[in-house]
Amino acid sequence: MANLKIKLVKSLNGRLEKQITTAHSLGLRKIGQVTIQPDNTQTRGKIAKIGFMLQVTEVE
Repeated sequence: MANLKIKLVKSLNGRLEKQITTAHSLGLRKIGQVTIQPDNTQTRGKIAKIGFMLQVTEVE
């Protein structure tokens, strides 16, 4: 199963509470933080919600 490398590139300041919670559930709290998540429907849904704040690349 493939993994996704997710990096937070925009600030969480001034965002809606749901967007902040989604970022925290991905393990992202500060700009520049990177996390590796499995490529599944739950992760893809979270990325769809806050994709404008993220940089996503595929990792094997």
